[in-house]
Amino acid sequence: MTDEGGLDPVAKAWLDANPVSSTPLSDIIGSPEILPLARGPVGGPPTREIAKITDDVVEGVPARSYEHADAPTGVVVYFHGGAYCIGSIGLMDNVARELAHATGAAVISVEYRLAPENPYPAGLDDCEKVTRWAIANAARFGASPDHVAVAGESAGGNLAAAVALRLRDRVEPPLAAQVLIYPGTAAFGAEFPSRDEFDGIVISLKGDTIRDAYWGIGDYSNDEFAVPLAASTLAGLPPAIVVTGGCDPLRDEGRAYARRLQDDGVTVEDVCCAGQPHGFINFDLPAAADAFDQIGTFVRKAFA
Repeated sequence: MTDEGGLDPVAKAWLDANPVSSTPLSDIIGSPEILPLARGPVGGPPTREIAKITDDVVEGVPARSYEHADAPTGVVVYFHGGAYCIGSIGLMDNVARELAHATGAAVISVEYRLAPENPYPAGLDDCEKVTRWAIANAARFGASPDHVAVAGESAGGNLAAAVALRLRDRVEPPLAAQVLIYPGTAAFGAEFPSRDEFDGIVISLKGDTIRDAYWGIGDYSNDEFAVPLAASTLAGLPPAIVVTGGCDPLRDEGRAYARRLQDDGVTVEDVCCAGQPHGFINFDLPAAADAFDQIGTFVRKAFA
C-alpha cells in the first residue's frame, strides 16, 4: 500500500470478517455483557515458540515474562492496549511473543490495573513500578540494567510514553528506548484530522466513555503523564520508535509526538504503515510483520 489514508483491502476484509474485534472500544466498555470477555485471561493460539514463560507477581502487580534459551539482547517491559479499560496479558500474548521474537529481548508483560474501577493514575503507577523493578533486576534475565526499554500499543503506548517521562532523570541507568505503537498522546478533546476521518474504525474518541472511565472526575488535560503532548519539553527522553497506522484515528497525534521528540533532540523513528487501522499489530494483519521487523531493528540497535 502506498496510499497512507486508504484502508488496505486486506485489512478491510479482516475487519468485515471479525465484527467483534472491530467493534469500537467505547462500545465494548459500555457493554456489561462484552466487557468481561474483553478482559479474559486467554488469547489466541501462540504465534511464536518461547523457551520459558513465567507468571509472577512483581511488587503486587501480576506480570508474565517471556525468556529465550539464549542470552537476551535486553529487557522490554510491555504494556498492553485496550483504552485503559480492557485487555490482559493473556489476550495480548501474541504481541508480547512477537516483541520477544523481533527484539531478541526478554519481555515482561504487565497486568496493570484497569479503569473504571482503578482510574488514573493507578495503571500508570503499576507500569512504573514494574519498570523500576526490571531495571533493578535485569541480571535475573541475563541482561544489563542499561538495556531496558518500555513498549506498548494504544493505551499501552500512552503508558509507555508516560513511564519514560516519569523516569526521566530519576533512574540510573536510564531507559534505553521506548516503543510507542499507535499511542494515545493527546487530550481526549483534542482535534486532529485523523480522529474525524477514521472515527469508528476499531476505536472512536467521540463522546466521553473512555475519558470518564480513565480520568474519573478529574481533568488531566495538562498533566504530562496523562497527556504526553502536554509536556513542556521532551528533551532527555530515551530514543523512540513511533509506529502508526495510516487509517487510525490516533495517527496524527502519534506523528505529532514523534515530531515533538525530534524537535526536542530525541532520536526518533516515525513509521506510518499505510492503509492500516488501529489495532493492526494486535490483529496480526500482514503489515504487522513489517512493523515488528522495524521495531526489532530499532530496539536491537538501541541495546547494542
